[in-house]
Amino acid sequence: MPASQTNPAVEPAQQTALSGIGISEELSDCSCPAKFSNWYNQAMITRRDTLAAAIALLCELGAADTQTRNGTTAQQAPRATGPVFKHDLPNITMEDWEVTVNYVDYLPGRVGQPHHHAGFVLAYVLEGAIVTKISGQEERTHRTGEMFFEPPGSTHEVSSNASTTEPAKLLAMIFAKKGVQLTMPGPA
Repeated sequence: MPASQTNPAVEPAQQTALSGIGISEELSDCSCPAKFSNWYNQAMITRRDTLAAAIALLCELGAADTQTRNGTTAQQAPRATGPVFKHDLPNITMEDWEVTVNYVDYLPGRVGQPHHHAGFVLAYVLEGAIVTKISGQEERTHRTGEMFFEPPGSTHEVSSNASTTEPAKLLAMIFAKKGVQLTMPGPA
């Protein structure tokens, strides 16, 4: 429909609202549901897509933060291509969930207490090396730029700085129902 014409089936206020979310007047034409359906299917983003994008963005921010603190740039420290981390996500509905992102600082020699979280956790090591043992997984040392996953219902049995002389830092992304306590002491 030419810009000089308006669709009589769409009120001006509706048209403004539709254009505000990227629906052109042509797509809002009720006489052409195929056009709208095609646009809708292309525009829909799943929660899993959103989660993947959020994780990628947080990893990029974490890498940029580390480079800034270390005085390096992407040109000085080329990154490997390919995924930083890949893990199946739990098969859960995420209605009324939110993600809370925290920095966790590990002073030299710090040894954390066993604890568990509501929901699940993705953690990205920003600096140093962190030793972890998650129930059902082997103890492992994660270094700068690496990630680990804590599935729902697991216990973070070991959480310590691998160094007694250098600090470590991670970015913890806790995905849980809104309003619940995120971290509890002891086993799950």
